[in-house]
Amino acid sequence: MPFGAYEELHMKVSDYIWNYISELGVRHVFMFPGGGAMHLVNSLGQNKRLGYVTLLHEQACAMAAETYARIDYNIGVVLVTTGPGGTNAVTGVAAAWLESTPMLVISGQAKTTDLKDTYGVRQRGNQEIGIVDIVSSITKYAVTVKAPDEIKYHLDRAVYEAKKGRPGPVWLDIPLDIQAADIDADSLPSFIPQETAAYDLPCAVRKAVSLLKDSRRPVIIAGQGIERKNGKEQFRKLIERLRIPILFSWIATELLEFDHECNLGKPGMVAPRYSNFTMQESDLIIAIGTRLDPAMIGYDPSDFAPKAQKVIVDIDRNELDKFAFDIALKIPADATAFLEELLRQSADLVRRDEWSVWLRQCQAWRTQYPIVLEDFKKEKGSVNPYYFVDKLSDALADDDVVIPGSSGAGIDVFWLAYKNRRNQRSLATGSLGSMGYGVPAAIGACLASGKRTVCIEGDGSLQLNIQELASIVGTKLPIKFFINGNNGYLSIMNMQRTHFDGYFVGANRDSRLYLPDIIKVAASYGLLTYEINSHAETESVIHQTLDSEGPALCYVHMRDDVQIQPKVMSRVAENGMMVSGKLRDLWPFLENGKEDN
Repeated sequence: MPFGAYEELHMKVSDYIWNYISELGVRHVFMFPGGGAMHLVNSLGQNKRLGYVTLLHEQACAMAAETYARIDYNIGVVLVTTGPGGTNAVTGVAAAWLESTPMLVISGQAKTTDLKDTYGVRQRGNQEIGIVDIVSSITKYAVTVKAPDEIKYHLDRAVYEAKKGRPGPVWLDIPLDIQAADIDADSLPSFIPQETAAYDLPCAVRKAVSLLKDSRRPVIIAGQGIERKNGKEQFRKLIERLRIPILFSWIATELLEFDHECNLGKPGMVAPRYSNFTMQESDLIIAIGTRLDPAMIGYDPSDFAPKAQKVIVDIDRNELDKFAFDIALKIPADATAFLEELLRQSADLVRRDEWSVWLRQCQAWRTQYPIVLEDFKKEKGSVNPYYFVDKLSDALADDDVVIPGSSGAGIDVFWLAYKNRRNQRSLATGSLGSMGYGVPAAIGACLASGKRTVCIEGDGSLQLNIQELASIVGTKLPIKFFINGNNGYLSIMNMQRTHFDGYFVGANRDSRLYLPDIIKVAASYGLLTYEINSHAETESVIHQTLDSEGPALCYVHMRDDVQIQPKVMSRVAENGMMVSGKLRDLWPFLENGKEDN
């Protein structure tokens, strides 16, 4: 029983819930109060072991909890009320589902006697909505608790499902009368998980080691599945032992510092040339904890590392079975467990001489094809985003938490040009790519880490959760915002330039998109504000913003016609037909379409 610290066994269900959650090591709960959750709200406020964080929109609560969980390596917890309280949180839950983040949402609900159940009506209770039906496809477990003595079973089951196997969000819907009911905490039935047959991981790893020994140009592609448990530590040990090229998904950037000799960047449709050359010229790919989405490996299965045998490690068997290319070895296992077994079996592995030659070739490509070009640095007028991210990277502290937004052209530039350091954390929800992510995610990251948090966000995306600037000022969180100022939606403008001859619709002020003066808005919330207008003042103002006391916002006036590069593009062949671009053939195209070897 998880209540050794509590002498009172007879209590309200709502008190029991928060006592249970505090025993999980959770320190903060993100919440938005409402009448449908009034007992849950009151009990949370009375609990001395939990801090509650009141944000101004339920979407922000869910987004903050998602990032909090990943920073804290625990479960994120959200409390919302019934009806719109639940529906507003859905976007954050969807992000947790796609990013495999353990998160528990607790929602209030109308009384059990008022539920529509089998009546065939749309609503009976006050603000009632069937939230469980709505979120079932994006949660691992979702249920309305209809009997007080079932609460421990459902909490046990929800937490187990959230953390077991491929993690993800879960949802408990608690009707008002269940919240207020008295229970005997010592006599509640528990959930007892069933044991599953163990996978023969040592045998699979032996096969992977055999392929590695025979390889001349091996590459590891690392995903954020490695972040959990002690995966990062084991991953670094493996890198130091093998010293072969390592590639990353965007969201796994923090696994290895930019300056490490084995870090060859993030391959894909928008990627450094050297990253794609490394992937495409390899003869063995070992992908660990990454779903290898099309943004990374392209939309033509035959174009993904065509010379390489492929070993894919993923805890989700469905991810292993989705591919349309040949896979030498599918390993349905936890990334950390795989790394530990690989370390054990490779203890006596002798590195091939070819591996050193291969690593030097990849490093030569990295030197030959930098992301931040000299021409970018020489631009006059507004700030080039590549130049800005380069200078921001230099100014950040070793232990800063860095939160880019999840959508927009400026975020693409960030992941291309960002030079992370060893102890920095950097997280986003790249799978969903929702606008409005940056501000609440920064709140969750700052509370979980207790460290200075730096958020890079677009001027358009900022609007979707701009109200949480008030929450940041109210809680005095040391969050520093750098806003990519494009006077609109740069990614939409670029799309409409490419496909519709520059006919803008809803992309800037001239096409009926009206953004406020962000400096004035931020100042009205109580943030210190700064502006960067040119390259000449970029470094000094970055430092002023970072060194300021409390929360601050810096608006960076950037060009609104920047084209993201390098990237895969289609082009017209001599016969006039459109030909899909290859992962090696990035725009701006190299002379004769070939790199220097």
